[in-house]
Amino acid sequence: MGRIQIIAIILCILLNALDGFDVLAISFASPGIATEWGIDRAALGLVLSMELIGMAVGSVLLGNLADRIGRRPTILGCLVVMAAGMGVATQAWSILSLSIIRLATGFGIGGMLACTNAMVAELANARARSLAVAIMAAGYPIGAIVGGSVASHLLIAGGWRDIFLFGAIVTALFLPVTLLLLPESVGFLMQKRSPDALARINRILTRMGHAAADALPPIDAAAPKPSLSALFAPGLGRTTVLLTLAYFCHIMTFYFILKWVPKIVVDMGYAPATAGGVLVWANVGGLLGSLLLSALSWRLSVRALVIAAMVASTIMVSIFGQGQTSLQGLSLVAAAGGFCTNAAVVGLYALVAQSFPTAVRAGGTGIVIGVGRGGAALGPIIAGFLFTLDFGLPLVAFVMALGSLVGALLLMLLRVRTP
Repeated sequence: MGRIQIIAIILCILLNALDGFDVLAISFASPGIATEWGIDRAALGLVLSMELIGMAVGSVLLGNLADRIGRRPTILGCLVVMAAGMGVATQAWSILSLSIIRLATGFGIGGMLACTNAMVAELANARARSLAVAIMAAGYPIGAIVGGSVASHLLIAGGWRDIFLFGAIVTALFLPVTLLLLPESVGFLMQKRSPDALARINRILTRMGHAAADALPPIDAAAPKPSLSALFAPGLGRTTVLLTLAYFCHIMTFYFILKWVPKIVVDMGYAPATAGGVLVWANVGGLLGSLLLSALSWRLSVRALVIAAMVASTIMVSIFGQGQTSLQGLSLVAAAGGFCTNAAVVGLYALVAQSFPTAVRAGGTGIVIGVGRGGAALGPIIAGFLFTLDFGLPLVAFVMALGSLVGALLLMLLRVRTP
């Protein structure tokens, strides 16, 4: 683990933090959007889900593309899409226009997550792989915390459009940094075997402080070819299905908390800026949960840690639904819910990186995250629908918490591949 590897992993952590802010920008902006355009909870739930649908498509298509053309060019392309989408969102004039813009932005965000997960797994050595991927995933709540704190000030000083402008500027700044500091994955280059593969690999190895290779290792005839069909072939199919379903179910619970906290708090009579503060606390809890799971993964089974986190998530999201009498109580319970839900998400990313070989790692990550993000898109919509049926917060939260419990049961059936 040389200096260049560590710097590149840190950059991937920051790119995931950028993902965290770009996804939640709409959540921070949602109270202002609802007020300006006079929309109800059901319509708002649809808007909140748009970039999640884009993320689902982007994860699958761009994750598979990254297995074919490389992690680095795909990441750079995703940054361009994200920066453009955040910038154009400042000019939205209706629910329809904003929904289309967020759908397109989500395409880039989804591809970014699939690529950075694979990139970090291939930058790290085998001993540190699970830890590195888990720490990378911890970047998501970091972005939400820092971005949320900025968003609260922007809401006071300006309006909800300023949140998207801030996101566009920061995302654009990452383009030259990524171009300069992020190398291509050596694992990908070895698998791709282009005519100049050895020369490219040796240039990267030299930058990383490692000795140059005299020749490429023999081709592994048993390794799967980069394709979607390989992910469902015997040997990988069971893993792909179980991880995808587990992610799908748990992410419904995860995004219920992240997407609905600001609106729930505003409906309790608090100001939009204050509601953003409660969401920040949910992500503070998420950061602490992800860091704890990262540390524990150095010694304990990632699968067992994720199952425990999912069970705890079911309990804490149900408790969140019982309502609190003070803002401090809301913040504390939201933080506890974020702690459990995000710890499980972080562990799932480590499990995904561990479960797929290099040739299909980005594509496998893309399938799990992409199809699984259907749960992310569905979660806010189901919650909004239940609210329109006059179901109270306690019942809605309990129903949404069950996703984590089902995810835990599915992971009990998973056979973990040795790194």
